[in-house]
Amino acid sequence: MGYHNNSEPQDLGCSNQLLLQPLWDTLRTGETFARSPFFPVIFSIITYVGFCLPFVVLDVLCPWVPMLRRYKIHPDFSPSARQLLPCLGQTLYQHLVLVFPVTLLHWARSPALLPQEAPELFQLLSHVLICLLLFDTEIFAWHLLHHKVPWLYRSFHKVHHQNASSFALATQYMSIWELCSLIFFDALNVAMLQCHPLTILTFHVVNIWLSVEDHSGYDFPWSTHRLVPFGWYGGVAHHDLHHSQFNCNFAPYFTHWDKMLGTLRSADS
Repeated sequence: MGYHNNSEPQDLGCSNQLLLQPLWDTLRTGETFARSPFFPVIFSIITYVGFCLPFVVLDVLCPWVPMLRRYKIHPDFSPSARQLLPCLGQTLYQHLVLVFPVTLLHWARSPALLPQEAPELFQLLSHVLICLLLFDTEIFAWHLLHHKVPWLYRSFHKVHHQNASSFALATQYMSIWELCSLIFFDALNVAMLQCHPLTILTFHVVNIWLSVEDHSGYDFPWSTHRLVPFGWYGGVAHHDLHHSQFNCNFAPYFTHWDKMLGTLRSADS
């Protein structure tokens, strides 16, 4: 009886770990590339563009498919090539001149060693959620400060608000300083939690998707804010309201900080 009680949590942990081990073993087959300084940049660009592309296609189809307009927050708006291309160009340029050199420096100082064991499923999910909550808190404070201090807004954050109506490729249309801040908070959180590399990859995928969805301009029945209960998550309409009114909804994802500081505004109000 005593052996059973002592080993049960261990067995449960092993079972959770075994769930992710085949995936981790598959990813580790490309360990040489995964440990190179090129991987984070290529992974980030492919993930971001891959998430943006379906919304770009929807924007192209929207004028010809009336059914899509019912899900579009601004039905009469479709981004033009003059808006899309500079946004894509800025993303590629900043990854080349900022993200890659930072990644190269980090790689030169401490080359990554990938562990053989996968993380436990519960650990992965809990760390991803904690990273999202921390990131949401940090960006809320950063964002609020840059809207309250005119000099900070004009110098650093105004670039992101140049497109009054959001669209997916405008997600990363921002100043170098703003991108540096996002990278810093991102790296800080995974370092504080000592996240497993698979957890870091998962967090990055989730974070990029939520950011793109928030800027996509489409409010579908399966959008994230409709899946999270009790109004805890703001979503695309919530963030679009920030872009149109500037003085509300500063948190990127969740709603608790805006509720506590009185800056929450509902898209339905």
